[in-house]
Amino acid sequence: MAGRTTTPAYDDPVSDHDQHATATSATRRNWRRLAAAVAIGAVILVVEIIAGVRSNSLALLADAGHVFADVSGIGLSLAAAWLAGRPRTADRTFGWFRLEILAAIANALLLLGISIVILYEGVRRFAQPPTLEPGPILGVAAFALVANLVSLRLLFAGRRESLNVRAAYLEVAGDVLGAGAVLVAGLVIALTSWQQADAVASIAIGLLIVPRTITLLRDGLDVLLEATPKGIDMAHVRTHVLEAPGVLDVHDLHAWTITSGMNVVSAHVVLAPDAQPGDVLDHLATCLSDDFDVGHSTFQLETPDHVRWEARASRPLH
Repeated sequence: MAGRTTTPAYDDPVSDHDQHATATSATRRNWRRLAAAVAIGAVILVVEIIAGVRSNSLALLADAGHVFADVSGIGLSLAAAWLAGRPRTADRTFGWFRLEILAAIANALLLLGISIVILYEGVRRFAQPPTLEPGPILGVAAFALVANLVSLRLLFAGRRESLNVRAAYLEVAGDVLGAGAVLVAGLVIALTSWQQADAVASIAIGLLIVPRTITLLRDGLDVLLEATPKGIDMAHVRTHVLEAPGVLDVHDLHAWTITSGMNVVSAHVVLAPDAQPGDVLDHLATCLSDDFDVGHSTFQLETPDHVRWEARASRPLH
């Protein structure tokens, strides 16, 4: 029996409204908030780099690295929303979704390098601290703290509507903590002249970057290696498919991720003689979409005779 997909072909005019239409539109509805957060973060990044170099403050440079991580992350969310709207073609039937993953991996490798440099330099400066002027550190840290609070307020309204906005909200919240750490370091230097406070704040920010960077790198590699998406239990999926009316068996069951939030399942489904193919497909598509958040599923429908033919065909010739 011929296979049938539960999603329209790439050249179907409805194909732009796939299972991610709601999530994508939610991000697009909030794109101005995300763009404003990126713009504010970019200003903080430039100010902290300039001030960090001029004042020789590693804490400011470390926080600039932290801000860069979040600006690039939010920028990826915006780029993903834009790329998701581009039409699919015969050469790229899944569009440009994977570009987000490649960019995320490149970003993670860059951030890992930045965090290693920050931690190394922080330890070195703790042993041999330079003399720092607390004034520029306090001024820039206070500016960064206020600017990040403004971004936090901008993203507050959309955090429940869009996963991308929620992720950006949490990233900016991390920036608030980073700016707060630099501000505390500046205050300690101003009040006690303990120069190592700058190195301590730098190490804290470096350690704040590392776990998220490793997670981002691992998740990106999992997508490229087509690992089973997180939250999908394949044994559970198999049970659901087998429980569908008219289904005798299932084999060649696979699940992978195209890009963040876009999970795909494919399988060969063996039908009973009296099964109605259309009803089986509708049931399976609804089941996977509702229970496993899989909106793109493709099933090859087979008869028991076809399975026996496949078994004979796969036997080695003597």
